[in-house]
Amino acid sequence: MTAPTARRVSPWVMVACGAAIVTLSMGARQAFGLFMLPMAHDIAVNRETFGLAIAIQNLLFGLVQPSVGALADRLGAGRTIVAGAVLYALGLALTATVGNALGVNLTLGVLVGLALAGTTFVVILGAVGRVVPVHQRGRAFGIVTAGGSIGQFLVVPLTQELIGISDWRTALWVLAGLMILMIALARGVTGRAEPDTVAADGTLGEGSWAALRGAVSHSGFILLNAGFFVCGFHIAFLSTHLPAYLSDAGLGGSVGAGSLALIGLFNIFGSYFFGYCSDRYSKKHVLSYLYLARAAVIAVFVLVPLSSASALTFAGTIGFLWLGTVPLTSGLVGQIFGVRHLSLLFGVVFMSHQFGSFFGAWAAGWSYRVTGSYDQAWIASIALALLAAALHWPIRDTPVAVARHPAPV
Repeated sequence: MTAPTARRVSPWVMVACGAAIVTLSMGARQAFGLFMLPMAHDIAVNRETFGLAIAIQNLLFGLVQPSVGALADRLGAGRTIVAGAVLYALGLALTATVGNALGVNLTLGVLVGLALAGTTFVVILGAVGRVVPVHQRGRAFGIVTAGGSIGQFLVVPLTQELIGISDWRTALWVLAGLMILMIALARGVTGRAEPDTVAADGTLGEGSWAALRGAVSHSGFILLNAGFFVCGFHIAFLSTHLPAYLSDAGLGGSVGAGSLALIGLFNIFGSYFFGYCSDRYSKKHVLSYLYLARAAVIAVFVLVPLSSASALTFAGTIGFLWLGTVPLTSGLVGQIFGVRHLSLLFGVVFMSHQFGSFFGAWAAGWSYRVTGSYDQAWIASIALALLAAALHWPIRDTPVAVARHPAPV
């Protein structure tokens, strides 16, 4: 009598379920900036305090990501997603009940930060990367990444509407309810890494800590960490502070919400486009060009007169570049180090992304409190984009197994 075989999910069903989970998880996350002003008015949480809560969220999101990624590699992505979904719903529901800065830091900061680690890119891309053929991996990563943008396009306007017709607490309760849907979707994202063997793409399987030690000794891994820090700074700064920046200029909450939604809409196309490029061109060079484009777009935005038209144009343009870094960066990690420990290794790189997010959310709020403007944050965004463009170009992207075991001559 043969043992029952594990249920296998079609690779593209897994991609679809993973994209839907990211749609919910990242959609809610990108809407948090809409709560800054109403919460400040209701419970006296100023911009620096709110920015600190989002910074804590991003920091914890990153700090636990390698451990959560390794857990998903060992126990399976589905179980990890279910745990994250429950924690996410709990964190948002409790945020709706708080009345002071400490409560916001513990709920929206700590609980949601931990939840995000189990319901976003690292866990899902690790599972997808092991079942999708290598020549289609970049496109699959792009589709999952686009899920975050679909969520931003759909969830952000919904959240703004809920805040407008009811209040911010009701909006948080609705978002908490939406997070429960991820539990059902987690059934479509199953599987865990196989025992250490030679991987299908030719790179050598090895233990988690051995893989991590090998990665940190590779200069390309360090450069990827530094570059992804910049991406995190940009994403957190804009998603947290752009609505308030536009409101300060008298453009109103609808323009801020519309800008975030447009970022999400255009990144649906951008994520797929850069995933497509990941399968066909040098990933490190495409990353360099992407960051150069970000620097140019931000510079033009701060130099031209601010208006609804310029804000929405900026949102669409930066949106196309928004999360295109994810399929390229995760794809480059898989290309160099293989997919056996992709959740762990991309989790480490993503941790650097979240360090950048911490500073993007908090430092911009601190700078605003000290100077009364976001000028320094915009300048830092441009300078960091140029630095990231320079860092990616020299990365050695040859698979490590090839580098360590060259063919005989």
